[in-house]
Formats: sequence, C-alpha cells, structure tokens
Amino acid sequence: MDSTASGGLINLHGEWQLSSADGEHGVAMAVPGDVHSALAAAGVIPDPYFGRNEDVVQWVAEREWSLERRFALSDVSGDWYLDIDYLDTVAVVFINDVPVLSADNCFRRYRPDVTQALLPGENTIRIHFHSNITAGAERQARQPFYIPYSTGNCPIPNGNMLRKPQCHFGWDWNIAIAPFGVYGTLSLKKLDPARIEHVESEQVHHADGHVELKVAATIYAAEPAVVAVHFALDDERVRLDVGISAGETKVVHVFEIENPRLWWPSGSGEQALYTLTVDLPGETVTRQIGLRTVELLTDPDEAGSRFALKVNGREIFCRGANWIPADALFSRSSEEKTTDLLNSAVAAHMNMIRIWGGGFYEADWFYDLCDRLGLMVWQDFMFACNLYPCTEDFLDNVAHEVEYQVKRLSSHASIVIWCGDNELVGALTWFPESRDNRDRYLVAYDRLNRTIEQGVKKTFPQGIWWPSSPASGYLDYGDAWHADGSGDMHYWSVWHENKSFDNYRTVKPRFCSEFGFQSYTSLPVIESFADKAEMNIASPVIELHQKNAGGNERIAGTMFRYFRFPKDFANFVYLSQIQQGLAIKTAVEYWRSLKPHCMGTIYWQLNDTWPVASWSSLDYGGSWKAMHYMVRRFFQPVAVAAIPAEDGTSISLSMVNDTLDAVTIDANLFVLTLSGDRIPLKSVQGDCGPDAADVLVTLDASEIPADGLLAWSFIASNGMSGEGHFLNGTYKSLDLEPSRLETTVVPTVDGGFEITVTAHGLALFVMLESQTAGRYSDNAFDLSAGESRRIYFTPAAALPAGTVPDFRIYDLYTCQSAD
Repeated sequence: MDSTASGGLINLHGEWQLSSADGEHGVAMAVPGDVHSALAAAGVIPDPYFGRNEDVVQWVAEREWSLERRFALSDVSGDWYLDIDYLDTVAVVFINDVPVLSADNCFRRYRPDVTQALLPGENTIRIHFHSNITAGAERQARQPFYIPYSTGNCPIPNGNMLRKPQCHFGWDWNIAIAPFGVYGTLSLKKLDPARIEHVESEQVHHADGHVELKVAATIYAAEPAVVAVHFALDDERVRLDVGISAGETKVVHVFEIENPRLWWPSGSGEQALYTLTVDLPGETVTRQIGLRTVELLTDPDEAGSRFALKVNGREIFCRGANWIPADALFSRSSEEKTTDLLNSAVAAHMNMIRIWGGGFYEADWFYDLCDRLGLMVWQDFMFACNLYPCTEDFLDNVAHEVEYQVKRLSSHASIVIWCGDNELVGALTWFPESRDNRDRYLVAYDRLNRTIEQGVKKTFPQGIWWPSSPASGYLDYGDAWHADGSGDMHYWSVWHENKSFDNYRTVKPRFCSEFGFQSYTSLPVIESFADKAEMNIASPVIELHQKNAGGNERIAGTMFRYFRFPKDFANFVYLSQIQQGLAIKTAVEYWRSLKPHCMGTIYWQLNDTWPVASWSSLDYGGSWKAMHYMVRRFFQPVAVAAIPAEDGTSISLSMVNDTLDAVTIDANLFVLTLSGDRIPLKSVQGDCGPDAADVLVTLDASEIPADGLLAWSFIASNGMSGEGHFLNGTYKSLDLEPSRLETTVVPTVDGGFEITVTAHGLALFVMLESQTAGRYSDNAFDLSAGESRRIYFTPAAALPAGTVPDFRIYDLYTCQSAD
C-alpha cells in the first residue's frame, strides 16, 4: 500500500543515533536500516560477509540496543499515532520516556495512539531492542513443553519462538547473525479526523465476461465523524460522504467493468493492470488491480490427484524458482537490486516465484513488480523447518499477523496461492521430542495451521489455500517428500541423499515446489570475501561460506562421479556451476515431458542473501551463474530435450509447448565427435499441440557412437529455437581433444562489447567470465570445430572510455587439461 499524507505527518526516516544499552558503543544509523550495517559503516565491526568475520560479530546479537532521535512538534492538539511496520523484532518504543508500544512481531503493522506522550516543541523518540537471542531463550523457558528448532539450520537457538525471519538465525545458505532494525514505515501522524486502515478488493467474474470489483475501505476514527471518501478505478471516480463511528468502519463501493482487460502470467498474455485509489482528505491509498480468475485443480485421477493452477480458465504450467530474502542485512538490499533479480527471473522464462516461508512477507512494491512482470507468486506464511508454540499468546499474535498480511496483499493479481508453511509436517519427524510424542506435536502443529487457515478464509474467502509445502492434500500429514501421486512435492534425494542425476527420472511429481543442487558462487564473488591464500575448497573461509553440512564434499563427490577433476580452484568453481545446471536441467526436462501429469517445476533457489556456496542460479549481487543461462534454455516455452529410456536402449527427443497455439518443430540431429566434427544423423519434423508435451522422435541408442554425443538444433513455427546435446554416459569417460578456443573483443557503440568465440575442436559448456559485472547474451554453450559465436556483453555500469574488460574463458577440455 502506498500511503501519502499532507499536514499532520512527520516522517521519522533518516539519521538516528544507535547505542548499545551498556553505553559502550554509539554510532549514527540510517532508518530504515539494520544495526549490523550501521556498526560496520562506523568501523565498530568488520564487514560480516568478509572472511571469517561472521564469527567475530556474534556479540552484536547478544547485546541490547537503543535507537534515538529528536523531532519538533509545534502543535500537539488532536489525536496522534505512530505508524510503524517491519520492526525487527522484540522492541519497546518510548516517546519522551513514555512507553507507547511493546512490539514482538516483525510481520505486523503497529499504530499505537501516542497523543498523551507528545510535548509541544522538541520531542525524543527511542526504540529499545531486546536481544533476539535472550528473548528467544526466555520464551522457550516459558513454554509448557520444549519446542524443537532445526539446529542443523540455525546455530543461533530458539528463533522459532520469535515472529521474525527464521533464516536470520542461520540457514543452510545464510549467515547466522540474528539482525535487528527498522525496515519499513516509521512516521508520526495526526488522526484528522480519520485514516485508511485497509483497502481490500474482491472480484466477481460473470459468464458474460463483465467483472464486478468490490472495494472495501476500512476507515478508523477516534470519534464519530462524516468524511468524504473517494474511490477511483482508472478514470472512473466516485465520492461517498460517509458517517463513520469511533473505531473501524468499512465503506464499500462496487465498480462494474463491462469489457475487462485480463491479467495473465508472463508468457500467457498481457499483464493488464488498473489503478485503484481510495482517498480521504489528507490521505490517498493506491493499489494496482489485475483482473483474473485462479483455480487450483486437485481432481482425483489414476496416479492420485492433480495439482494444477488454472488462470482465466486456462491451465498454466508453472516454471520458476524459490525466492529468499534479497539480502541477509536489510540495509544492503534495495528496490533496484531486487528489481534486477526479478527481471532476471522473467528473462529466463519464469512465470512463478515461491516466496519461501523462512523469510519476509515482502514489501508492497515487490508484489506490484510481480504484478507488472506477470510473475505468479506462491506465498508461504512465514513458518519454516521448525516446530512452533501453540500457546494462546503465540497463536493470537499469529492471527493478527495473518489478518494484517492477507488484507495488505490479497488485492495483488500475482499472488495465486496462499500456503500455510514450509516443511512443518516433515519437521515432525526430525526431532527426538516429536518422534517420541508425535501426537502432542501434531496437535500443536494443527492448532497453528488452523489459525493460519481460518485467518485466510475469514479475511479473503476467494484466496486459494494450501496447508503446507510439501503436502499431499488437505489434512494429509503423510510423507510428501517421496510420494509423487498428489499435491506438491519437495524432492531432495539427488542432493541430500547423494543420488545420481538420473534419479530425477524415477519420480513423477504433480508439482515440484522444491528441488535443487549446489554450486559455488562465481569466482569474482569469491574474490570479494576471500584472500588469494584462501582459494582452496578446504580453506577455513571457503568452508565458512558453505552452510550445508557436507556440501563441499557432495559437490566434489558428484564431480568424481561425472567428470575428470578440474585442474585448479577457478575451474573447480566453474565445473561446480556446470554440474549444478545439468542436475536441474535433468529434472526439469523430464518433468516437463510429463505434462499435464506434472504442472510445475519451481527449483531451489533463485537468489542468495550473501556470498555463499548455495543452490541459487543468481550470484549474490545478481550476476547469472552458468545455471541461469541454462535455465533460460530449458524453461523456454517451446523446448526440445533428450529423455533416455529407463533401460538406456533408446533416447526420445521430447518436445514441450507451453503456448496457446500448436507449433511445428523442425530439428536437425547429428553426432558430435570428440574432434568436434558434426556428422548429420537425420532431420525430423513434429507437431506439438497447444499446452502439450509429445515425442518428436525416438532413436536407438546404438545410433550414437560410444565416443560421440547426440546433438540437435531446432526451430519452431513460432520463431523459438534452441540446441542441445546428450551424452549417454559420463563426461569423464570422454577422451576430449583440445578445443583450441580463441576470442576477440570489440567495443560496441552502446558501451557494450562484442566477443567472438571460435573453437578449433569440440568445446563443451563454454563459459565467459569477467571481474567486470554485467550480462552476457549467452553463456555455457557448445561449439563444434570451426564454429564461431558472437556474444554481447553489457556491463552493469558504464565503463570509462577506452576500458576493455578482461574476459576469462572456460570449457570442459581446458577445465581438466594441464595444457
């Protein structure tokens, strides 16, 4: 919600003074902002992300801290309130030493009346933050029985006691520093005579096509009054003079839209949006409205039951990734950086992100951006991988959180599903306490889950509710990790159980909402946090920047399974990214070929919160890893992929079409020899219906020589094209010949660079990299002997005239050859 007010408003953003409660430290802090960033900027602590500094900043979260500033108020008459959200987390707010708010939920908005605390002239506001560590321990001690948390993820204990991002206490990809601060609105406002508390909307789509948009504005006043309320939808504007009571009054207006422009997910149609405004004298709330219907299909079938989203009457195959907070520290994030991350998702043909339950409910502008980009949002409630209290005070706090967040967010066209939590059902089996007394903890979980569900259904009856992720169905508390017949699935056997990539083809999910494989973050990012002496996979700094137990060993072990070992650290990093891309490609291509049995592949994860080895396809900072370039190919709406038979005797080329129109695909198949020659095999043509998957051609495996690769290029009648190769075996078995790559770099008039890459032998997984941040038109591609490719590099920021970046080039042969 964008809220502006004129008169009677003091914006309290800006510079505050931060001090430790013991008086030892005092520095300036920008609000919105976080404590760690302020201390780092002042030199009190080193950069937490560099080297092993995570270990030396632990004391910050153990202390109590105060933020303070002054403001002037010439006239204190009337009713005044503090407007604050994203207050993280256990904090007491004082005005002139009078406590006006005791807060303990980062996910609620607080609007306490502060009239009695104000003085004419200069006033002081102070926010006292309790240590999250101490607060968590105190609350755990008050529970009627112990509530386990995921010690493997969270080295800082008892985060499950607090309503703040669970990953702040550590995760298997996040730094553990339990930050605190103020991340959102912080202002003093006069109630004159009323304010807008919520704006909600509800859509009714009629058979003749017209839409009723019911808009409900909740108005709050201290005393009864008559106010003029304006409702506007684009150019249609109405005025209602409304008598309101003390407290909350709901005012409703219905817009009739005869010829609606519908909102569609990216790739399926237009992202049509209407501007809705509701205003009172002195306050305007603006919302972006997309008109669309959404259904979740869970019909029973032979395999179990479906899990498919239908938007505007059309089933949509969901292609996407999981979203985690944009940064571990709020002050290091920005709307610009997040916009870049989400634009990268759309650029890789994604139409969905899942906002995972261990982070934040994102800011309003985030969902506005998803609306504009056509990114459907799977919205988890913020509970993840732990067990949680079921005491009355905790559930009451959750109920307020759910009501506020659903009222705030429910008008967004992008949010298509509301999910109760992440992996809480699975967590019942992770702890000795819950294994020994499952009934007790299952009842506790059910109370929490029902509180969330009832809050959603009461606040937004139109919302699609899904109880948990993964889940096989409503009130099904079974194993959704390996059961693929119904519901959504998290499939982690390839990573966590060290199964082969082929193992992805042993399951047939209806919708896979988590699956992933790790790689190292790119070398330029590693160089931002590690000194040259630390460039070793077993160095303490590299190990500290790997948060998944056994992760480094698993990356290396997988390399032994599929590849010859790389010759140095830089190539180890490169090859880790190639194998990450191959893992996820194997899963996505097979599961897309099962359409409509499978209707969604949402991999883990899109982004990183800090520089770390992880499952992300985007580096911290937003650069594309090798996998993201591969994602753009295997998520293309029309794609061709090789799917081997289970017994390995044949290889089918699958064609998948996520568009509304039938396509004809023309493909050329050939054998790639180890010297890089292309030997034509056959040309084939196939038709693929709208929203369908089919087989283009099936080859006998004997048609591909043991020392050769099957390769293909295709073009579809809608203009989409692509290429690929398939190896029936492991890359380490190939006696690759020298690729003899050459590059030339020429500046372009727009400030970019044209890089021509030429191979004189077989070059697999050619990857360009530079210390200069930027985007390549393509990467992680193959070249045959004598083939050249022009790649365009666009720097993230303009370079000084005459500057030409240094480009490093990798490929599979040079990665493992000492030549």
